[in-house]
Amino acid sequence: MTYTVERVTVEGAFDALAEDWTRLYRRCATATPFQSHAWLSSWWHTYGRPGDLRLLLVRTGGELVAAAPLMRVRRPWPALVTLGGAVSDYGDVLLDDAHGRAAADALTGALAAAARTALIDLREVRPGAAAERVLARWRGPRHRLDDSLCLELPAVPMAGLVARLPSGKSQQRVRAKLRKLDRLGVQRHVVPPDGVDAALARLLELHRLQWAGRRVTPEHLRPRFRAHLAGAVGPMVRAGDAVVTEFRLDGEVVAVDVTLMSPQVAGGYLYGAHPRLRELRADVAVMLLDACTTHTKDGAHATLSLLRGDEPYKHHWRPEPVVNGRLLLARRRTAPLLAAALADAAARRRGRELLRRRGRDAGGRPGR
Repeated sequence: MTYTVERVTVEGAFDALAEDWTRLYRRCATATPFQSHAWLSSWWHTYGRPGDLRLLLVRTGGELVAAAPLMRVRRPWPALVTLGGAVSDYGDVLLDDAHGRAAADALTGALAAAARTALIDLREVRPGAAAERVLARWRGPRHRLDDSLCLELPAVPMAGLVARLPSGKSQQRVRAKLRKLDRLGVQRHVVPPDGVDAALARLLELHRLQWAGRRVTPEHLRPRFRAHLAGAVGPMVRAGDAVVTEFRLDGEVVAVDVTLMSPQVAGGYLYGAHPRLRELRADVAVMLLDACTTHTKDGAHATLSLLRGDEPYKHHWRPEPVVNGRLLLARRRTAPLLAAALADAAARRRGRELLRRRGRDAGGRPGR
């Protein structure tokens, strides 16, 4: 077969790729929801800068068989980075499983051509992702660094997760929390597509209330994040790539959750919960996880990801720690950019270690 490479830099052309992109996304078994067209196009419209879009597409017989969703950045050095930014838990390229090695070779060649003037910097690559096949084929300077930690569970019904707990007492406590939610009368309601926008507005308001007076991810409170979420989640719900769930108590919506789903991975992305639930001593984490397992119990998903973060409450469920990768790819002429990225990463790592040591010396809990 003959494979042709195309570089897309026009924003409207990305929008027009929706059908082709979605077919490829469905044929890439390792894809996560953060590689869906709805997620990436919404992110680009919200966070992208005109003139910086760099989509690398590989086709054969007119069919899209590989894609790298990239954008150009100039600081701190020229680089091509994956779309999705800090609000995406996983980054990756897409490869059609039916075209195997040939599609991977063609996309690697396209990336090599792009690397003549910029470093290829792929962040938050999940182990086993399609981008790792590109890394294995890369002929120039390359390096893999650890990126964020994700915690993962098997995608089994809630009873299966409870059975994983280390002791009978732990299992009994969770069952008691589930019974309390029933006694309180908390009811779940899956939001239909035409109600998603209103539910997301409630989610973000509840999220603001939930974190009032405490440290919160600032981006989640910004209008641009609200715009991105509204642009992405509605189409994802209609395509079966997301579920929005409302939790009601005495007829009032007291929590809203967004769960993102792909064939391999499902995970609760963001939620908002009214402080009233804390006052009633309802375990919100148990409530959300119980709801999430109802979306994965059909066996269509291999992993229930708790996504990025090492929060103590996640460890209660005995998850498997999985470290995302940062893949740095260069050519000989751009090798100095790779060296600069490695030096910067090492300096940041030393800074984090210093903060941890100071925290331990002060008797506090080590920072992340």
